[in-house]
Amino acid sequence: MDMDVHVRDLRYFVTVADELHFTRAAERLRISQPALSKQIRALERQLGFRLFDRGPRGVGLTVQGEALLPAARALVGDWEHALRAARSAGPGG
Repeated sequence: MDMDVHVRDLRYFVTVADELHFTRAAERLRISQPALSKQIRALERQLGFRLFDRGPRGVGLTVQGEALLPAARALVGDWEHALRAARSAGPGG
């Protein structure tokens, strides 16, 4: 299966997983809650499985979400580290 998942989508996933609350995650990300929900649903469609169980008692990770979270967290962290290294390497051009 060929798919391109963007770092932004992984950041959104990790933030919702950290907060277990879409509104608080949206506030942290400085985007609207409907936009965040739409992006997570699109990511779930692209992956072919749900990342979160959404119910009246709140939001929780699915088994697949739990399995994906450590790698997603590492990828987002690695990307942010790489950006800092590139920015500190010298003047932009």
